[in-house]
Amino acid sequence: MFLGTDLKNTLIFKNINNIKINSIKGVFKDCPQKHPKKGMRKMAKTEPRTLSGFMELLPNEQILFNQMREKIENTYKKFGFLPLDTPIVELSEVLLAKAGGETEKQIYRFNKGDTDLSLRFDLTVPLSKYVAKNYGNLSFPFRRYQIGKVYRGERTQKGRFREFYQCDIDIIGDGELDLINDAELPSVIYSIFTELGFNDFTIRVNNRKILNGLFEGIGQKDVSVDILRIIDKIDKIGKEAVIVELQKIGISEDAITKIVDFIEIEGTNEEKLEKLKSLNIENETFKTGIYELEYVIRNMNLFGIPAKNYKVDLTIARGLDYYTGTVYETFLDDYRELGSVCSGGRYENLAEYYTDKRLPGVGISIGLTRLFYKLNELELIKATKKSIAQVLVIPMVEDLTVPIKVATALRNNGVNTEIYLNNKKLKAKFKYADKLEIPYVIILGEDEITNNKFKLKDMASGEEKEYSLEEINEIKF
Repeated sequence: MFLGTDLKNTLIFKNINNIKINSIKGVFKDCPQKHPKKGMRKMAKTEPRTLSGFMELLPNEQILFNQMREKIENTYKKFGFLPLDTPIVELSEVLLAKAGGETEKQIYRFNKGDTDLSLRFDLTVPLSKYVAKNYGNLSFPFRRYQIGKVYRGERTQKGRFREFYQCDIDIIGDGELDLINDAELPSVIYSIFTELGFNDFTIRVNNRKILNGLFEGIGQKDVSVDILRIIDKIDKIGKEAVIVELQKIGISEDAITKIVDFIEIEGTNEEKLEKLKSLNIENETFKTGIYELEYVIRNMNLFGIPAKNYKVDLTIARGLDYYTGTVYETFLDDYRELGSVCSGGRYENLAEYYTDKRLPGVGISIGLTRLFYKLNELELIKATKKSIAQVLVIPMVEDLTVPIKVATALRNNGVNTEIYLNNKKLKAKFKYADKLEIPYVIILGEDEITNNKFKLKDMASGEEKEYSLEEINEIKF
């Protein structure tokens, strides 16, 4: 009896083992993964690649990008703007309260469970939500800056990205916002581009009320948005093409003549303003626009902006469905092909889709990713810095107690310091420092530690100096 049972169990066990073995072999046969036996196929590798329209930089380029971002941020701080960071992901219902047309088509939208979510496509809509939500806890005028990534699923092309950094500032009023704020923002623009190393740039200023008043005065108010869109393209397509497009939407020849004469007004800022007045257009919106533009230009002088760096430009018609007064566009004089490198303007009601409170504001935005890409492409900036370390500590001993203390002391003194921790020969360590162009190297061997000394080598000149360990915080790098 017992013998029969044992034999039966043994046969069952063998069958189970056979099933397991065959199953495992089948898995390895069909699946392209590593197998312990030779001759089996290796795991298939996925090609490392980045989505089109998303920028990745090498470390030296990223260092330069970060330096530009820091200069912009420090300038915003210098003018007293407060930091703000809003979520990249928002509820679609909230984010798209105002969206429509092409903007809505470009939204990255998805569902997580039952929640409808979208990636922010600019920093202004999240600001609107933020101010409406936190209205009772903010001090007005509310001056904020935000630097962050935004996402637009538009067709990629050279220098235009689907993920990119925007650097925004806005001044938001409670019920009203004095026009002097419109004159201050160009001084921020001037400070930023001067800090970035540019001298030849022009901040072009206009007022949307002038354009709207003109169209009302010549009986074209109903198609003013269409006209503005066409005028806004004059730099790209030229005057003749603008005339053709105006004809296509049914504008009369007399009206076209007045529009073209208007946008071709030339002269100094003061002369342009006088010519605007001499048009004798009896329209209150038009007259208000001239007053506001004249006021902003006059007060820009008070903020110390050189006359060569700003001008009245009556062709600027940006933000057709958004800006209501002052508008700005900034161009690098010798590189107009870059387009506007900083733009913005005045709007009358920031958060109308979230609250009944009237919150007028004025703001500017810099598309940093595109700006960096274009400047780098034109070699107007160069990513030459390969490391952010000022000093490389090279230990030549097994006991790292002293080298780590030296590195820590330098860091505590504000010196960017890297310590070489891998066990390599001295030649390899120097090669590492040389490749990353780290300016200084500190060598710590047995003799130096015993004698309470260290050697500091200037990698550019090759000069070596010896110091006591107590002098570590007195050296100026």
